[in-house]
Amino acid sequence: MNRLSQLEEFLKSDPEDAFLKYAIATEYLKMGDEQQARACFEDLLVNNPSYIGTYYHAAALYLKLGDLEKAVSTYKAGLKAALQAGDKHAWRELKAALALIEDDDNEE
Repeated sequence: MNRLSQLEEFLKSDPEDAFLKYAIATEYLKMGDEQQARACFEDLLVNNPSYIGTYYHAAALYLKLGDLEKAVSTYKAGLKAALQAGDKHAWRELKAALALIEDDDNEE
């Protein structure tokens, strides 16, 4: 049984486990299945908005897929969620990633 299958089995016993959902999304990324990873991240953003790690990776995937507007809005939503959670480390990472995008926009 591969890692993805194992994670999906674990999720059956706890379908609301945000960490397992996140791990499944990242497995899809590793496999190169960006659309399935996107679907998993979007599920997390809707159903587990307090799982802060999702925002950074979902936004990065949106960027990779060429959806700049969605990436920016996801980084901004992540900043709010990190602030509410008191997660300064995540807030700094999200802020830095957003700043890179905004700097690139200003150079064009």
